[in-house]
Amino acid sequence: MPTPSTLPFETASWGRRVLALVVDWFASLLVVSVFVPVFGTTGGPGSFYTLLVFVVESAVLTCTVGGSFGKLATRLRVVRVEDGGRIDPARSLARAVLVALVIPPLVFRPDRRGLHDLVAGSATVTLDGQKARDHRPS
Repeated sequence: MPTPSTLPFETASWGRRVLALVVDWFASLLVVSVFVPVFGTTGGPGSFYTLLVFVVESAVLTCTVGGSFGKLATRLRVVRVEDGGRIDPARSLARAVLVALVIPPLVFRPDRRGLHDLVAGSATVTLDGQKARDHRPS
């Protein structure tokens, strides 16, 4: 596993990551609110369903298109550390569940990879950084 100083790419800033998380959460809230009243209520089933939609959306989109809705909207991608490709469904689900637990993303290394990224063998990068890496001569 690469050390922080040997990662082949720059990881995304915290500001963009938090913005992506906020976009994902509000998108999940809107989806759930179509079926269950979530606005103006606390502690009801809507809160659990919002979290469930968040985890499923994040896991499915990360393994299929490289990032959750919020990450795509903020031009971020989740890549495998080994080769820069997409992560597999099992790692994507584990990563999404750990993000939902809140604490793992708050425990991180100097390269800005939290426990959720370490477990999944992933890193969050900017789309521009990924494109530059993909077009570098070998």
